[in-house]
Amino acid sequence: MSTPTAFQVALGFEDGVTRFIDCRPDETVADASYRARINIPLDCRDGACGTCKSYCESGRYDGGDYIEEALTGDEAESGYCLPCQMTPLSDLVLRVPATSAAARTGAGVHTATVTAVERYSGRTVGLTLDIDDRRALDFLPGQYVNITVPGTDQQRSYSFSSGPNRRAASFLARITDGGAMSGYLTERARPGDRITFTGPLGTFYLRPLTRPALLLAGGTGLAPLLSMLEKIAQGPAAHPVHLLYGVTTDEDLVHLDTLAGYAAAIPGFTYDHCVADPASGARNKGFVTGLIDARTLHGGDADVYLCGPPAMVDAVRSHIAALGITPASFHYERFAVTAASGAGAPAGADALVAGATTGAAR
Repeated sequence: MSTPTAFQVALGFEDGVTRFIDCRPDETVADASYRARINIPLDCRDGACGTCKSYCESGRYDGGDYIEEALTGDEAESGYCLPCQMTPLSDLVLRVPATSAAARTGAGVHTATVTAVERYSGRTVGLTLDIDDRRALDFLPGQYVNITVPGTDQQRSYSFSSGPNRRAASFLARITDGGAMSGYLTERARPGDRITFTGPLGTFYLRPLTRPALLLAGGTGLAPLLSMLEKIAQGPAAHPVHLLYGVTTDEDLVHLDTLAGYAAAIPGFTYDHCVADPASGARNKGFVTGLIDARTLHGGDADVYLCGPPAMVDAVRSHIAALGITPASFHYERFAVTAASGAGAPAGADALVAGATTGAAR
């Protein structure tokens, strides 16, 4: 097999911005980033200071030469690396201990055309975009973008529900009274409309599947998990993946056919859902926490991905803690709710996510 002329390296910064660069097998990640005009902080280029020390979450690389004071053997063993010395042996995902501003970069700005607005239910709408320059948009499954609501100067944050290799980009939006994006999607949106957005953003994204995974979704928090499943479906899953999906009413259930399709296509993937409304016709009534036990958590040997409203996220975290189980890793992201005037949290009541909050118990 021939060696690629360049590998893709995702640089995740502390403020949630992710930038993608191409890095040749014969150049260091730091050199490739500087070639792309992204200034990873460093005080030397000799592996002597440790200023550029980063964490590699995915991929293989040659660590290069450095001294123990810059990177200890234990650190290197646990996944830390020096971009000024490392050269890629595959695509990489690095967590850089700096903000994008410190690296003199920022989230990309993209333009697109609306191709579909689908009303899945009274409270859920799907938005599909055709990106003008699709090659300029790279993202990790689970990440989000900030979309400018057409005709306004307001932005709302939405996670991709589509995978990173699909030509079109899709999103799920929850409809609420008075929401800026809700008003646009339900009253004015038409195919052919022009859209501007910035991203990708967020540290909530799929890591390599090195153990069983438990995916937990509340409402339109299903969107980033659908993006993850699309990525997982592209290669054999080496470990079981189970998804639990909770909503308030039967009307809020969407994409069950999509989940059934993934269950047929992905070996080892299973899913279940529950509805909080006691009048629901669903087999499971109540909350997602009622479906989480030591078995679904594989006794702690599982990576957990959780996306939903704050009350659900907090309830799930408390429930797992009460079980006395610490997952191998725990990544979570909350919705945010904003008043109709636009004041409050970064994401509107009609929007998904914003300001990804990820916690990992390693």
